[in-house]
Amino acid sequence: MRTASKQGSPSGNQQIEETAINQEEFEDELLERAVISLNGHVLGIVLGIIGGLVIFVATNWLVIKGGPVVGPHLGLLSQYFIGYSVTFVGSLVGVLYMFLIGYISGFLIAFIYNLVVLIKGQKNAKG
Repeated sequence: MRTASKQGSPSGNQQIEETAINQEEFEDELLERAVISLNGHVLGIVLGIIGGLVIFVATNWLVIKGGPVVGPHLGLLSQYFIGYSVTFVGSLVGVLYMFLIGYISGFLIAFIYNLVVLIKGQKNAKG
């Protein structure tokens, strides 16, 4: 009986080790899939909010600061953003433009990143 239990013991340990290795590989694969892909909508919203806040704070900082000529350099954005000016209302217009630009940029960054990862993953799977 001792011999049978000793022979059964290593195979039981072997099964436990194989199961642990399989589970570890599975968890690594899940983690790799979760980390690798970027959500374009989330990245777009985050970049849009950050860009909007930057233009809002910068414009209103100059409005509050005041002076004879308020923000001549920042005022050049009106060449690209129709309706923008270095005023409070202009800062709101700038927020909309910057949110849109940030959202599109974040979405494109995530799309291109995910595409590159997919292509690289297919290349690694073949080779």
